[in-house]
Amino acid sequence: MDDGNQILVPPSFIALCSDERGRLRETPDTVRERYELCEDLACGLVAQAQAQALYHEAPSEAGVLRGIHAAVASPATGLAPLEARWVVLRLAELLNWPAPDEFDLSRP
Repeated sequence: MDDGNQILVPPSFIALCSDERGRLRETPDTVRERYELCEDLACGLVAQAQAQALYHEAPSEAGVLRGIHAAVASPATGLAPLEARWVVLRLAELLNWPAPDEFDLSRP
C-alpha cells in the first residue's frame, strides 16, 4: 500500500481487508480511510475506558473492553464486525491491558 501517502496501515488491519491469498478486497484509499476511522475511534475511547475502570462501572478491564465492544459492534456505528474487534484490540494495546481471548483476530 505504498502510493505516496504517509499513513502506514498496520498489517493487522490490512489482514482484515484481505482475501485468503492476501489481496486487498478494497482500494488502498478505502483501507486507509477505514483504518484511520478505527484508529481514531480506539484512541478516542481510551479516556472512557480508563474512567469506567476507575469508577468500577465494569467488574474488570476485560469487562470494560467487552462493554465497549458491544457498543462499537452495533450496526449503527457502521463498523464491520472484524473492525469492531480490531478497535477493541487496539484499545487494549493503547491501555496496556490484556485483551479478552474472544477478541483474538486469528479466531473466526
